[in-house]
Amino acid sequence: MSRPPLPPFTAETAAQKARMAEDAWNGRDPARVALAYSVDSRWRNRAEFLEGRPAIEAFLTRKWHRELDYRLIKEVWAFRDNRIAVRFAYEWRDDSGHWFRSFGNENWEFDAEGLMRLRIASINDAPIAEADRKFHWPLGRRPDDHSGLSDLGL
Repeated sequence: MSRPPLPPFTAETAAQKARMAEDAWNGRDPARVALAYSVDSRWRNRAEFLEGRPAIEAFLTRKWHRELDYRLIKEVWAFRDNRIAVRFAYEWRDDSGHWFRSFGNENWEFDAEGLMRLRIASINDAPIAEADRKFHWPLGRRPDDHSGLSDLGL
């Protein structure tokens, strides 16, 4: 299975890959998102280590049951050959109605078919007041005219 754009990445294709990942994660469908990763993909997400699509799908299922009203923006930081580094922020609330903005960086490595075979994510959560939220689009894909991280000062 091939997942274009394929490496080696250019500025344009790296940005396209990051936006495709953002769109998929904003859709919050664990099975669909997991298909972007190689069968034997390895992850470090915070202090959790995962390997393989079933583990990734289970992780995402848990994540989106806990992180409600999830909205994410990704931005390419750097790229080279088959690797892309992104920074991101997402907003979510817990089941008690407390809002958070999570900030982080991800390092991605892709196989020749464009599947992500390695994802290393470092993430920090900051409590925010509901009035301080910046991501207000309807759940799902971020509209093309919505500001990105840099424009929002994040």
